[in-house]
Amino acid sequence: MPYQEKPPEDNLTELIEFVLLGFADMPHLQWFLFGLFLIIYIIILMSNGTIFLITKMDPALQSPMYFFLSNFSFLEICYVSATLPKMLMNLGTQRRRIPLVACATQMCFTLMFGGTECLLLAVMAYDRYVAICKPLHYPLVMNHRVCIQLVTGRWTIGIPVMIEHTYQIFSLPFCGSKQINHFFCDILPILRLACGDTFINEMLFYVLVVLFGMVPFLLILGSYSKIISIILKLPSATSRAKAFSTCSSHLMVVVVFFGSSIITNLRPNTRHSEGTDKVISLFYTILIPMFNPMIYSLRNKVVIMALRKLLCK
Repeated sequence: MPYQEKPPEDNLTELIEFVLLGFADMPHLQWFLFGLFLIIYIIILMSNGTIFLITKMDPALQSPMYFFLSNFSFLEICYVSATLPKMLMNLGTQRRRIPLVACATQMCFTLMFGGTECLLLAVMAYDRYVAICKPLHYPLVMNHRVCIQLVTGRWTIGIPVMIEHTYQIFSLPFCGSKQINHFFCDILPILRLACGDTFINEMLFYVLVVLFGMVPFLLILGSYSKIISIILKLPSATSRAKAFSTCSSHLMVVVVFFGSSIITNLRPNTRHSEGTDKVISLFYTILIPMFNPMIYSLRNKVVIMALRKLLCK
């Protein structure tokens, strides 16, 4: 972002609220979008809630893999709930204003849930690595205590970092326009509204992208390179297919989630890219959480059996 000379104090406006433009450029589709996103939100709550429920209730789903899956489903509900209810309210009421404190809170929770999701996907990849590459040590390495520590650790790491980063962003002076060309309070659209030099804040943002995005992604790639090399050495096609089926769903989620996130966060920060950023953000903040339960359930016979048991009760 080019340097803008800080205006005199008299010209600074004390912003107490922003305006989320969202999809204001499509006035004739507001109610259609409201209905569409409401249906998507209900599907996300029901599908992820169902997976969370069956992994807690069914005795066949008490292994570490399903423990992490239940946490992932819960996290998906939290992640979507940080942005989608406000967007539905804006579409339904056409009141697009959001107080500065509410905007900061939304950004903070979105960052926390997004960063935690990246770390959890890396933990799930490590679980598959131990299960396939070191099966004899799996019960010892991935015992219940270790699983609890891994889940607790991913929350502990992200929360203080994201709170501090959010505080630094909203400590900046804002002047001029208060319109956020997005459907939620995201970092780069907010920084475009700040006065003065935001270079340090942008660099800190990219550091976070590396720490909570690229590093987990590289760890996942390392885990799956080992997994694939072990699978290819298995003697029969049946054993190879069985081993790969235990991690194929997770691999699909990783590719889609990290692919869209990296494209969004590492693209050049220009005003011409704002429309594209909204579309890609919509994909990984709303559509992926809707499809993830389908990916995990349709490709997992144990989950399908657990769902049938739940429906037959």
